[in-house]
This record gives sequence, C-alpha cells and structure tokens, in this order.
Amino acid sequence: MNKTFKLYGLIFIIVMAVLALLELTKSDVTDWRKNFDVHEKSPFGLLIFSKEVDHLLKNKVQRTDLSPYDFYKTQKLKAHNILMVQSEIDSESWNKILQNVETGSDAFIISDSFNKKVADSLGFSASRISYEDSNLLLLTDEKFAQDSLKIDKLPSGKGFELILESDEILGKEASDSKMANFIKVGHGKGNLYLHAEPLILTNYYLLKPGNEKYVQDVFSYLPDRETVWFSGANKNRTESRSPLRFILSKPALRYAWWLFLGGLLLFIIFNAKRKQRIVPVIEPKKNKSVEFVKSIGNLYLQEGDFHDMMAKKAQYFLNRVRMDLLIDTKDLDEKFIHLLHLKTGKSVEEITEATELIKKGQDPYASVMKEDLIKMNTLLDGILQ
Repeated sequence: MNKTFKLYGLIFIIVMAVLALLELTKSDVTDWRKNFDVHEKSPFGLLIFSKEVDHLLKNKVQRTDLSPYDFYKTQKLKAHNILMVQSEIDSESWNKILQNVETGSDAFIISDSFNKKVADSLGFSASRISYEDSNLLLLTDEKFAQDSLKIDKLPSGKGFELILESDEILGKEASDSKMANFIKVGHGKGNLYLHAEPLILTNYYLLKPGNEKYVQDVFSYLPDRETVWFSGANKNRTESRSPLRFILSKPALRYAWWLFLGGLLLFIIFNAKRKQRIVPVIEPKKNKSVEFVKSIGNLYLQEGDFHDMMAKKAQYFLNRVRMDLLIDTKDLDEKFIHLLHLKTGKSVEEITEATELIKKGQDPYASVMKEDLIKMNTLLDGILQ
C-alpha cells in the first residue's frame, strides 16, 4: 500500500468523523410545513389526532387508505359518518360521498379548499375571509360559548362567503359575525358539516390546553354511529419496508452505518490492491483468412491458368443460383436465362452474355483469354448483387 492511498484513507476517515460529530451536535429544526400527515410529529402533523380520534368518536372509527370512490365500490354500509381531513377529493369520490349523504349518512369535511363544482351545486362559496395574523374561532351554539380556539400560527383565513338560507352557520371567526367557517349543509336525508380550518386538528393546537374542548364540540354534531375516516389522503409517505428502516430513521445510527460502510469499502480496496495478481495480457488470435485468399489468388495469376479460374467461378456462380434463387442449372438454355432474368431483374442481354462465358469456361477445349475471365467475373458479380 503506497503513501497516496494511506493519505486518502486518512482524509476519508477524518471527513466522516467530522460529519458524524456535526450531526450529533446539531440542534433540531422545527418543520412548520402544513403536511397534515397522520404519522408526523411536526407541529402541523395529525399524529395526536390520529391517536385520540377513537376516544373522541367512542371507538367507532373505521380507517381506510382507499379513496371514497374505491371504498364504496366494494362496501355498502348502512347510514354512517364520513370523515375527511384536508384531502384532495376527486369528482368521482365526491359523487360517492353525496350519494351516501343523500341516503342518510353525514359527512364531516375539514379542509381549506373545496371542489368548486360541488360547492356550486350545494349552494355555498368558499374563499379567504380573513387576512389577520391570528383568528379566534367560536361556535354559534350558546352551550359552546365558552369554548374557543385561537389560531395564532399560519391561519388559513378561509371561510364561507355565500351560503343558502337553509344552511346553518355553526362556527364563525370572532372578529366579524359574518365570517362563517363552520356550516351545516342539508342534502337529501343527511347533512354535510364543512369546516374551513383544518389546523384545529394538528399537533400544535391540540397540545395547547383548552383547545381540545373546541374540537370535542365540533365533533359532537356527528351522530353516535360508525365513522369511516378516509385517512389515506393524509398519508403523504409510504413506510419503508427495508430491514434497515430503524437505523436509517435515526440520525446518529444512520451516520454510524455510513461510516461503517465507508470503512469497509476502504478495507476492500486496499486489501484487493495488495493481494491482486498481475493479469497477463493475452493477444487475440489473428484472422488470416483474407491473407489466405490473397495468396491463392496470386498463385492462380502467376500460373496464368485463366481457363481453370473461369471454370471455378462458373461453378461457384451456378451453385449460388441453385441455393439462393432455386433455379435448375442443369441446362443453360433459354428457360434458364428467362428465370434468372425474372429472379434478378437483370437484362436478358447481360444474362445471355454471362451464360455464354459460363459455357466457355466449362468447355475444356475452349480457348480462354484473360479478358474473358475479367468480363465473366464482372457480369456474374453484377447479376448476384
């Protein structure tokens, strides 16, 4: 092992050690993105709500990762509750939800955006109604007058500007009595409960003392029956199936794992360099077929036996005609010339001339000149091209 590789190995180990030290001493950075992920511990994840929803709804919650469209294709339930939190609902799924609500189910949709076509068909309009840095959310029912929730971190400010007279306002933004953010919309035999601020269910707000009362009041409007929570839309990540998922999920273990792999790689490189044998250079065998052909050709030219060369050329040509063109070469007559003309597309005159030269080459008593050999070779090669 030379000094260069030792130096590279030492530099690599120092760099990995520094990275590991930085990882162990760095402070955690809070992720304030609104992910609404049921597995996230970040402020705007739904981990706490996911753990408490069974208690909140009296252990009558059925979770599913399917969309409403896929779920109701195979499931036919009696009247039940439907729960969706900040989910992108396609048109077909909306149709399935409305069909179930029309037959007596109740849907609780908590989202800061709603399908415009569905909103228009149900007679409400959702938009931004507040641009304040904080909003105090209240419920209109007098028995819930003392229970409020203050959104003081990244409020959406969304609400309902336009609703039908038959719709009921259940919650407002306190600064303006006209700013409804929680409404009840009747549809067939059931109802849709629409709340425009999904942050009320996130970890950050549920951990604040007193906020759980507001959430309990909001969910108290749902009947006491089975609830289907379409939580798959909030599952923004797929859990790794790798056996190393625990190691890779912990920063300290992850850096230790990469350090181990790096050290193992260095060991393999240096160990292989020390023990590897010299690989001999084996020259590939040379193809001397062309040289052989040239030697035979020169031999014929030196001997000057043009008649023998014409006979061999004729024999080779006729063999090609039999094998490739499937033409009988027993009689080199008009029929042979006609068939060769049809198969190759060459002119009758050219084929006739070539045939005469073939016959001349096959005749052992014919007088053959060098020019005859050249002429026949040119004609036969042209016919078989």
